[in-house]
Amino acid sequence: MSAKNYGYFEPGCDDVEVRMPKGRNIAGYSVGIMFLDDVWYPFMPGNVVNAWTYDFPVRLRAVPNLNTPRLHSGDPAIVDELIAVARHLVEKEGCRAISSACGFFGHFHAQVADAVDVPVALSSLVQVPWIQATLKKRQKIGCLSANASALTESLLKSCRIQDTGVLVVKDLRREEQFSAIMEDRGSFDNSGVRREAVQAAENLVAEHPDIGAILLECSDLPPYASDIQRAVSLPVFDFITMIRWLHNATTQRPYRGFI
Repeated sequence: MSAKNYGYFEPGCDDVEVRMPKGRNIAGYSVGIMFLDDVWYPFMPGNVVNAWTYDFPVRLRAVPNLNTPRLHSGDPAIVDELIAVARHLVEKEGCRAISSACGFFGHFHAQVADAVDVPVALSSLVQVPWIQATLKKRQKIGCLSANASALTESLLKSCRIQDTGVLVVKDLRREEQFSAIMEDRGSFDNSGVRREAVQAAENLVAEHPDIGAILLECSDLPPYASDIQRAVSLPVFDFITMIRWLHNATTQRPYRGFI
């Protein structure tokens, strides 16, 4: 097997010569996920950095000294460290795709994608063009964001979004419980965050009846995706739909069964 071999190892493959690149000491991870090193709040099941979210292994790696203000502002000094972490995940740990644990990594999506030789999806926002293709031309995508003011035109362009007008954004930053995430308060009322997220989605759909789908920008919102969907009866996309998509595309297995 070559370093980039996508073969599925199973009984009967024993006659295949297996190779490992020098310096790579682990294997079997489809998606490598970069996350902020300097944050303080609970990571509920469903959160991108909670391992119980997945039914397949993911490889998590912190970006040293990265905090929320630096990432949300798109600090250009971050990019070299992001590329270094992404390359480590690919070259030293064998990850076949790269993602992240915050939508505002999207500031650097294009730069990281150009720097590594595997698929990259650093922000849940990269799903926008595909979601838009599934909707009627007149329909919008309702977006729940941790910080709407940081969803700049340049970030959206970095995420390959050409039609920025398709997004209708609701900001959660000032909500009583959700704001604990932005402010690193170390705790929050989980049922309170759930209520705030659901209410924001309901308000968004009531204000914009042309919304055809909901996108959760924030990596802390997937724990509430099913509650949001139940409330608004629309497709809900988030980081986990994207990471599962990356996983499925990079771990195809042969079908078997009766015919």
